[in-house]
Formats: sequence, C-alpha cells, structure tokens
Amino acid sequence: MKPVRKAIFPVAGLGTRFLPATKAMPKEMLTVVDRPLIQHVVDEAREAGIEHLIFVTGRNKSVIEDHFDRQFELEVTLKERNKKNELTLLAEDTPAAGSTSFTRQQSPLGLGHAVWCARDIVGNEPFAVVLPDVLVQNEPGCLKQMVDAYATQKEKANLIAVEEVPMDRVHMYGIVGVEKGSAKAMPITQMVEKPKREDAPSNLSITGRYILQPEIFDILENQQTGAGGEIQLTDAMIRLSKEQPFYAVKFEGRSYDCGSKLGFLTANVAYALNRKDLAPELREELKALLG
Repeated sequence: MKPVRKAIFPVAGLGTRFLPATKAMPKEMLTVVDRPLIQHVVDEAREAGIEHLIFVTGRNKSVIEDHFDRQFELEVTLKERNKKNELTLLAEDTPAAGSTSFTRQQSPLGLGHAVWCARDIVGNEPFAVVLPDVLVQNEPGCLKQMVDAYATQKEKANLIAVEEVPMDRVHMYGIVGVEKGSAKAMPITQMVEKPKREDAPSNLSITGRYILQPEIFDILENQQTGAGGEIQLTDAMIRLSKEQPFYAVKFEGRSYDCGSKLGFLTANVAYALNRKDLAPELREELKALLG
C-alpha cells in the first residue's frame, strides 16, 4: 500500500461559537497556552510523518498562511536582540518550502465538501484528515497511532479515530459499530450520524482524525446534501464502506473539543499542567481560585 504522506486541514469555518473573539481572527489561531490550535494539529501531523500539509481555507483566513510562512522583519529583530531560543523555535515550527498548499472552500457546504476541495492536491493516494477543533493530548499523538495501525493493514483500508463517550451523549456524535476484539484497528460494521441512544450501535464516537483512500473523492463529487443542508463526510464514508473496509482505531490519550468554550478552556489548563515551566505555579493559582 502507498504510505500516508498528505494531510488535509479543514479551516474554512466561521467559528461563530467564539464570537466576538473570532470576528477578525480565525478560530484556528486561538491559542492553547502559547501555540495556536492549528499549530498543535500540524505538530501532530508532522510527528506522524506527514510530508505535505493541505489547508482548505475560506475568506479572512490569510493569517493562517502567514503563520506558516517566514517573517523576515521578526527574524531580524530577534537576531538583533540575541533571542536565540525564539529564533530556533520559529525555525522548527516553519514547514519546509513547498510542503504546504492552500485551497479555498468558497461556500460553507460542510466537511465533506471541504475535503473534496483538496482532491487535485491529494491526487491518487491515501491521505489524512485532521480537524483543528479537536486536540488529542498524548505521546505519541493520535495520528501517529493511526499511521502505525494503517501500516499493518494488508489491503487498501480506511481508518477512523474513535473514543468512548457516555451513552447519554451519543446523540451528539457520529457513532460506529465494531466487531468485538482486542485488535488495535477494529473492523467497523456500522456508522451512524448522531443516533438516538436506543439506536446507537456502541458508544464509540468519531473523533476528528481520518485516514481515507482517494476513491472517496468520486463519491463526494456526487454526494447529496445531508444533515444541516451540508455535504457530510460521514455519508460518503458509509457509501465507500460498501466497497472498502473501514477500521476504528481506539487511540490512547484524551481529546478536547476546542470548538466549544468549555473544551477550549479545559485544553488550556491540561496543556499548561503538562508544562514544567508552568505547572507548579498554575497549580497554586488553581488552588487559590477554587478556594
């Protein structure tokens, strides 16, 4: 099988749940501690061996492109002030020349449509989809775990990251049913978008990380709109699952839904507590706040 070299980052959303903060700044540039959300997921992709980063953007998202470019004025200032650590950090975070691509999703037609917009850049090879709204805290990262699981497959396959959620919340997620077993990649038998509790095949939710085969582009091209009047990626995956196997990867680590205010705030605390330079003092501040 061909290796997974490319990853799509859908970043065209409006971020209305974070207004007014996102009125002029993309939600993907909101920071968890001192790194934008989009930088966190790009770090995860690069750790997994991704060579080409594909950003599907919208209007007013040019700051994301600027973030992954060099800023010569800043570099000159840092050199003049002998800020060697900061210069090293910027160099490490800047992708190599030619390793990023940007394409536009002109209309907000859903995740499936955003993925389809990157079809010509991906070409005829497997690719990852990484949602910047979802952070997964773990070493190795979620996508690295998925790429490792993908490498063990003996046939062309698609992988979806999943995690357990309480049964009283399954109606909030895409849910998969799987064949029982202890394998790292469990065969998926069913996919349902936001099922009622009594109809859910399990409590395993789809968690914003995918490895997909290029045949899904042909399906997305003719995909009818689904929930919310949008072209849903889950609907296309259900159709592709009739022709190719899908596997669920129950990853190690904790996810944070940074598309919600509570999840975003929790992620900031969790990531800060994982920092040696911040954790001791932050713990004391939290104790004081909690009384």
